[in-house]
Amino acid sequence: MSTDERLVEALRLSRAQRARVAAELLSSLEETDDAVAAAWADELVRRAGDVAAGRVATVSWSTARAEILGELGQRRSSRATS
Repeated sequence: MSTDERLVEALRLSRAQRARVAAELLSSLEETDDAVAAAWADELVRRAGDVAAGRVATVSWSTARAEILGELGQRRSSRATS
């Protein structure tokens, strides 16, 4: 079965089934490279240090969530009109 045929079959699945397939496929792409994990750990330490030193301002979850949802809405709107 070709990739295109598999895609056609996958698109016939229910929304929940497609979500599961998508999650599994995305998970299969994740790298478990120790160097990548170490780089992320270093980045987290750096960011935590910036917060502790007052070099960056934090925002509440409700503010961050509102900003994220607003940006997602704008992206969806721009995709729908293009």
